[in-house]
Amino acid sequence: MKSLWSGHIRFSLVTIPVRIYGALEYGNDLKFRQLHRTDNSPIGYQKKCKSCDEIVSSKDIVKGYEYEPDQYVVIEPEDLEKMELKSTKIIEIEAFINESEIHPSLFEKPYYLGPDGDVAMTAYALLAETLSASNKMAIGRVVMREKEKIVLIDHYKKGLILYELRSPEELRNVEDIPDLEKAKVDKAQLDLAANLVTSMTKSFSDVSFKDEFKDAVMKMIQAKIDGKEVVTIGEEEEKPFVDIMDALKASIEQAKQGPAAS
Repeated sequence: MKSLWSGHIRFSLVTIPVRIYGALEYGNDLKFRQLHRTDNSPIGYQKKCKSCDEIVSSKDIVKGYEYEPDQYVVIEPEDLEKMELKSTKIIEIEAFINESEIHPSLFEKPYYLGPDGDVAMTAYALLAETLSASNKMAIGRVVMREKEKIVLIDHYKKGLILYELRSPEELRNVEDIPDLEKAKVDKAQLDLAANLVTSMTKSFSDVSFKDEFKDAVMKMIQAKIDGKEVVTIGEEEEKPFVDIMDALKASIEQAKQGPAAS
């Protein structure tokens, strides 16, 4: 597994050499190419200068910041390297928080943290076990891909996992959703709904993450390769609205009978 970043975790006077690794597997994503309809040839793209219309190679492209309309300051790689920012090579832990304090809506992207060399292994394991035993998570910041990110570090199995965090200011106010205050729920409905939730409860490990849409698309693609007719699956018929109490009672009975009754 190739690392994306190397540096140190630091909290107070404790320093741990670490590496960051991508935690997500993208190889199984379904990908489509854009083709020219007339001959099925792939479509290519060229980078052109909007001023002189010249095709530009990668070596002649620089980063620029638009500080006024059509006015840019060029930023060279060495300019970024000269900046005195601790988080370019150090994940400075600023605080430890309770796991219950942070909502999943703030989680952005996971990475794995691994020890960088034998000298780091004891301190790394100590941090992992401490987080596990205390039910705490560490918050810090790190610079990756020319952006400083607020990150959360948590114990995960035998190691540590790091999450990029969104700023709470990025989330829109849920109270801006129309009609939130209009719906009222009575006690009988709540009791039945709680009963239904209990009857449908299972372990997370038993939940299927099979991508049924991808499987259906691959079957369609194979049918086209084989020159067969693509079979259209009819949409599920929309059922008329049922009284919510009747629907809850029927759902509970169906859940008791198991998946075969669905």
